[in-house]
Amino acid sequence: MNITEGLLTLWQSTGIMNFVKPADPAITNGFEQFLHMHGSWIMILVCLFLLWLGIKKQFEPLLLVPIAFGGLLSNIPVCDIAGANGFLGIIYEAGIHKGLFPLIIFMGVGAMTDFGPLIANPKTALLGGAAQFGIFGALLMALCLFGFTLPQSAAIGIIGGADGPTSIFVTSRLAPELLGAIAVSAYSYMALVPVIQPPIMKLLTTKEERKIQMTQLRDVSKREKIVFPLLVLLLCVILLPDACPLIGALTFGNLCKECGVVERLSDTMQNALINIVTIFLGLSVGSKLSSDQFLTIQTLFILILGIIAFSLATAGGVIMAKVMNLFSKEKINPLIGSAGVSAVPMAARVSNKVGQEANPQNFLLMHAMGPNVAGVIGSAVAAGVLLALCH
Repeated sequence: MNITEGLLTLWQSTGIMNFVKPADPAITNGFEQFLHMHGSWIMILVCLFLLWLGIKKQFEPLLLVPIAFGGLLSNIPVCDIAGANGFLGIIYEAGIHKGLFPLIIFMGVGAMTDFGPLIANPKTALLGGAAQFGIFGALLMALCLFGFTLPQSAAIGIIGGADGPTSIFVTSRLAPELLGAIAVSAYSYMALVPVIQPPIMKLLTTKEERKIQMTQLRDVSKREKIVFPLLVLLLCVILLPDACPLIGALTFGNLCKECGVVERLSDTMQNALINIVTIFLGLSVGSKLSSDQFLTIQTLFILILGIIAFSLATAGGVIMAKVMNLFSKEKINPLIGSAGVSAVPMAARVSNKVGQEANPQNFLLMHAMGPNVAGVIGSAVAAGVLLALCH
């Protein structure tokens, strides 16, 4: 090889030379051809926008920043970082494809979650269950109106649970080709809880309903808090074994928190372990933001269905609270029903904030935590149902 050929080979291996792909004769649509040729540049701009949302607007920064950076790396031409033998590809295979990372994060969530408000007021579990209506509503829409397959529709529907790890866990098993779009959709809408939920909550409630003050919750004993995760796991084993990986990880983390004899393990799950896994989870999810996987009409449909699923979930919880008030002497403030989505604890904070806007003496945070943690369990149960249904 002479020096001219060497310089030519070097030039052809640069990023500048490879950012624009050659035209594909098999693609006849002009817009699709444009996306094919210039997709890497477009996705880099999309990932920079996601970084801006995470850093400047602080929209779920702990996950949006690594996801966006992983997306940047996956769109670098030639080096194939996201390929099977690349850095991100190896992480994805070990942690996402095998389902390890979401389960570890669920352990951390369990270790950080207080189930006391749910134990003190068990009927609020119905609100967490009603919020799962968004999952199945979006599933039917994706299947009947948008032409997705049943496994793809199930993966899209789980966005309505507002639970990122659950969305990733289900999608990696049912529709891994949609992982990037579903993960970005799930975490984006989780971050937008303070924007999306209040208009729906106010639309479905009267000012008088939003003013309802709830009585103080009873104290929950340590014994109850220890027995509760074991009881939840036992019920899952009996009724829905497909949900046991998620429920088992969640209840193990919570048991370590409540039993009081393994503080070091609980602290590790709440801090070091969940932080480490969050880094790898975000980067590996970002590896699926390559232009050929993300820049499709399916992605647009997923974003639309995601917001519909999340809105239906919010509405389902609020409406269930109003229905329960028809049969209850002690009235429930319907605002806490919106916390049935499992965006812990942001959804509960939003319920409290909207309640205080109507009545400054209204303190709904602890009451809203009941349906909020029920939503975490509910989304895991819904995931088990979908996995059983599609397998």
